[in-house]
Amino acid sequence: MKTHSITQNAIAATLLLIAFAISATDDTVPEGPYLGQKPPGLIPEVFAPGVVSTKGWELNGVFSPDMASFYFLRESGNDNNPRQEFVLFKQKNNKWYEEVVSARKGQAIFSPDGKTLHLGKRYQSWTDKGWSEIKSLGSQFEKFEIMRLTSSLYGTYVFDEIGMPDGDGIIRYSRIIDGKHEAPKAFGKEINSGTWKAHPFIAPDESYLIWDARMEGGLGGSDLYISFKLNNGLWSEAINMGEQINSDAWDAGASVTPDGKYLFFNRNVGSDKYENVDIYWVDAQIIEQLRPKELD
Repeated sequence: MKTHSITQNAIAATLLLIAFAISATDDTVPEGPYLGQKPPGLIPEVFAPGVVSTKGWELNGVFSPDMASFYFLRESGNDNNPRQEFVLFKQKNNKWYEEVVSARKGQAIFSPDGKTLHLGKRYQSWTDKGWSEIKSLGSQFEKFEIMRLTSSLYGTYVFDEIGMPDGDGIIRYSRIIDGKHEAPKAFGKEINSGTWKAHPFIAPDESYLIWDARMEGGLGGSDLYISFKLNNGLWSEAINMGEQINSDAWDAGASVTPDGKYLFFNRNVGSDKYENVDIYWVDAQIIEQLRPKELD
């Protein structure tokens, strides 16, 4: 009987501690749109400092099309055993709760309709039971070491590949022809100039393409560039996105939120060892300011 009483008291104490922990956590979780962050203007700001962006390494922040999930990559562990985690903030009752989904499984980008989660040359499909198992895009994509693949409303794939040691990365596209994706083709010199070309983002309507590269006249280790689709169907010359977006460091990995309002990208704010990379965001009107006048 005495043992039973002690057990009951221990259980009661444990439940009290759990209830207190949940209450304390619930009081401190972000609340409201965009993880409760005040939206930026035309000057980039760190996204969710202390919540998402920390003194460590965070990369590739993307919202789901319903704006109720936010995924990003985070490096954890220690110097001797670093590891990269796939992290999710999920909105429930207007509050955001964090969970570690898995070890890194690719750079996540949603298709515009939200039915596909692209993970480089692999993907997951949304089902009535949640996300499917990871699948391959098919044999014609297997030979490419894809870091990031994005898609448009028309199903066009745009993707990069891990470059050779000299930085020779190529950005390619694959359209849907007769119901199937065509063999990937390289963009022209308007996109594939310079070195370290990577992390493309195709606009849902295919009106522009953003990527990062090292080009002559750039501002830093890697800059963000944009090209607009011209009225004749060709692509404009690459436009450096300017000093408001690009710094003297590594700026890369841009994407636009599904609601079209904000541009997200990554910036190295640490040393050349990239031990501190933050996620930044800025008003997407910066894109319209760069659009050539003949396309207005």
